Amino acid sequence: MDEILTNIRTKYNTLSKTQKVIADFILKNASRIPMLSITELAKACDTSETTVMRFLKKLNYHSYQVFRVKIAQATTEEPSTSINDDLDPNDDLDTIKHKIIGHTLTAINDINAVIPSSILKKAIDLIRSSKRIMIYGVGASGAIAMDAYHKFAGIGLDVRYYPDPHLMNITCTQANANDLMLAISHTGESIEVNHAVQTAKENGAKILSLTSFANSTLAKLSDLYLLSSTNDSKYHSEAMASRIVQLTIVDILYTATFMQDEKHYYKALNASRVAVSRNKT
Repeated sequence: MDEILTNIRTKYNTLSKTQKVIADFILKNASRIPMLSITELAKACDTSETTVMRFLKKLNYHSYQVFRVKIAQATTEEPSTSINDDLDPNDDLDTIKHKIIGHTLTAINDINAVIPSSILKKAIDLIRSSKRIMIYGVGASGAIAMDAYHKFAGIGLDVRYYPDPHLMNITCTQANANDLMLAISHTGESIEVNHAVQTAKENGAKILSLTSFANSTLAKLSDLYLLSSTNDSKYHSEAMASRIVQLTIVDILYTATFMQDEKHYYKALNASRVAVSRNKT
């Protein structure tokens, strides 16, 4: 298991600029780390040993030796199949395809580490106990919100989705303690979404969010947040891997919710399927 490498990736967005340099070097050269002293690692990253130790403490390691042993175990017991290399302007099509697929698979696999089952259970409990669910996101996150709306509406939940920011804010003024807002934002700093969240929260609604940044405004406003954190590269516009991770999280929430009361939800799902089939030849 490459849990230590997953830990670096999922905490990447909380690191300082210098610490990200160290993280990038380790992710790209994991097999070399067991052979490097802390002095050599610091030199390779053009930084100091003190900065390396601060980086390790962010990962909850207080000994470079222990960290080095963990890296050795991760790279020898079960070699990682993930692709940590950034894309290069000179990459050919096969290389681009290989790197994108590898990066995306790594991001999806990281869900196991960044969202424990105990947190997922709390999210599902919020969904099932709420009378109404408002699902909001704008831009690329709006596509995730629409997907969630489509799935949960199909099993009979009372869900609302408004892509227009004005309607988002208007409907949130009518929120109450029986409502849940599912807010989606990669950065967690979308002004439109956060304004709607603040309004809904002031009216007593619970807030469940999907975001990649634990220290974001959205995460701080939420009663519960699910992280879709990935080490997105400069070529991954609109946080591509994070978007796919969020779609996967929506699928997990939907399926797990459905399985809580399969008989009840299947009746609604079947009715939805029959209704949609009328539009097909």
